[in-house]
Amino acid sequence: MNKKLPVALFNGTVATTNGLYSIEDIDVETAKQHIQENGFISAVGHEATADILSEILEVHIPMNRIQFHQEVGQIAIVFKLNTRPDEGSILNKEEVMKIGYGLKIMKRLS
Repeated sequence: MNKKLPVALFNGTVATTNGLYSIEDIDVETAKQHIQENGFISAVGHEATADILSEILEVHIPMNRIQFHQEVGQIAIVFKLNTRPDEGSILNKEEVMKIGYGLKIMKRLS
C-alpha cells in the first residue's frame, strides 16, 4: 500500500465497487491494531452495530450512513451477523447479541 488509507468499517460484506476482494475472519485484537495504525472511517449504517463495534474495538464508532467506495489496497473491517435477519428488520443491540456475530477483514485487491 503506497498511501495510508483509513480502515473502512462496514456492517455487512458488501463490495462497494467493482474489483477483486479477499475476505477472511479476523479477531478483535487484530482489528484494533489495524484501526490504531491506520485510523478508520465508519460506513456503519445501524446504531446497534455501531454501539457493539464501539464496545469491542474500544473506540467510538459513529453510525454513518454514507455512500462509500473502497479503494484498491484499502481494508475494511466487517461486522457480520451469524444469520440473516428477516426482511425489513431493524435489530436492537440485545437482538444482535442474541443472533451473534463475527468480524471479517475485507481487502480490495484490484
